[in-house]
Amino acid sequence: MTRLKALNPEEVTGKTKELFNAVQAKLGVVPNMMRTMGNSDAVLEGYLNLSGALSHGKLSSRTGELIALAVSQSNSCDYCLAAHTFISGQLLKTDTAVLLAARNGASEDNKTQAILKLAKVLISKNGLVNDADVDAAKTAGVTDAEIAEIVAHVALNVLTNYFNNTAGTEIDFPRVNAI
Repeated sequence: MTRLKALNPEEVTGKTKELFNAVQAKLGVVPNMMRTMGNSDAVLEGYLNLSGALSHGKLSSRTGELIALAVSQSNSCDYCLAAHTFISGQLLKTDTAVLLAARNGASEDNKTQAILKLAKVLISKNGLVNDADVDAAKTAGVTDAEIAEIVAHVALNVLTNYFNNTAGTEIDFPRVNAI
């Protein structure tokens, strides 16, 4: 059941209208999460800015999506699991087995495995990782810049997971449930 209203893009004005127009131009649609975030243009703008900045980072879009799946699974966010499964599978053409493994923090690629493991550890330890956690990622070839971006991706996904779990955002992607 939804707890926060998803705004109608045809009825909003001001900064929210500008942000919705930008999302519509980029995606062709304003997803329910963004329509709901639009209740606070500051929240929507913050989400869009961090997401946009990370899209130009060292980590690939595919890796960012795999981190999103790992974090969303940890936080039992059905909205984000559905959205990122759709984006990863349909748009980035990532194999279903890879997506399922990522949800559990696993990958056949050693570096991706280390990235997902660090993301899961960040969640399980509430960000209080230790030297061994960071060293394990570095040993697998993860750079300092990539570690910084892993933390940012985790933070971005915690924001969206907590937001959608609180709002009860109506899922507008093919449904995927936490396992």
